[in-house]
Amino acid sequence: MEERSPETRSGGTPPEPRRITRLDGLRGVAACVVAFFYHPQNLFVLGAFDQSGAVVTWFHQWGWAFVDLFFVLSGYVFAHVYLDGRLQSRVGMSSFAVARVARLYPLHLLTLFICAALFWDEPRNTLLTFIGHLFMLQGVLGPEGRGFNGPSWSISVEILCYILFAVAASSSRRALYLVTAGAIGITLVHFLAFGEPGGPWSGDLIPRGLLGFFIGQVLWHARAPLARVPTVVFVGVLAFGCVIDVGSFSPVLPLTILAWPAALLLALRLRAMETAPLRWLGDRSYSIYLIHQPIVYSVGAFYGRIAGPDWVIWGVHALFIAVVLLLSDISYRFFERPCRTAIREAWERRRKSRERDLPATAAS
Repeated sequence: MEERSPETRSGGTPPEPRRITRLDGLRGVAACVVAFFYHPQNLFVLGAFDQSGAVVTWFHQWGWAFVDLFFVLSGYVFAHVYLDGRLQSRVGMSSFAVARVARLYPLHLLTLFICAALFWDEPRNTLLTFIGHLFMLQGVLGPEGRGFNGPSWSISVEILCYILFAVAASSSRRALYLVTAGAIGITLVHFLAFGEPGGPWSGDLIPRGLLGFFIGQVLWHARAPLARVPTVVFVGVLAFGCVIDVGSFSPVLPLTILAWPAALLLALRLRAMETAPLRWLGDRSYSIYLIHQPIVYSVGAFYGRIAGPDWVIWGVHALFIAVVLLLSDISYRFFERPCRTAIREAWERRRKSRERDLPATAAS
């Protein structure tokens, strides 16, 4: 596992932490499960994948839960990147907010307008829903928030987690511990009292995000003792969390508490997770996540569900994957990354300009 150096740069600014490339690979895998196994079922007539084998069938049924793996990953990575004091200043908090906007908003806005232009007549695509998506509030709108580019609900929940994390981390370590314990405790009560079997359910969106994100925080804080646990233990926990029958309780609990933390900790130990193909997928995971569903919608709107023998189903499925990967690569290279860089550089220019103007203002 890669860790940041405790040293500081000249001027007292903490150095940038090293990127955990193995978790980038895991993020790419999670995005592919959601994009290539769960949502594409809507491309085909019901039952087209019934004979796909146990593993693929499991992905078809539970692929939605890999969004919860995203939340766990985010919590761990944010602790790794930002728990070094950089949020305990006005500049640090501002830079944090700008970095989040630069990372998430441009591609979200692009896919929102594309979906609005193509599918405004869909029942869920109302003006209220559009405004909710525009201001990143779709996660609090319930079922209505799943209109337009439906998977983007998780982005709004992530933003809520970011805000809670940043406010707590900027206050004190004790405040972060209290927020972490409170978020996990409240969401556990929610799932134990109100969680339902199966899923996904619209009433669980915010609890899912809070539980996963702050469990990721706990994993980062406990990384030293966890590093001494044998790998075989995590393999067993991952398998147990994926197959346990929870009866009348929500499957989010064993997956987010057991399976996904074990998957994260295993990924940190696997060199294969930082190979070039997985790093490539990790870099494009956000584009894959936001681009795949508009393609599913388009096929449904202009062609309908596809039926045919197995070779047709798998051929269309392979073509769908190829198109999503191609468009995601184009999006990442020519839109997502340039927009992110432009926004952050514009912010840095503005910040430095204001810093230069302050001494002159004080002198006058």
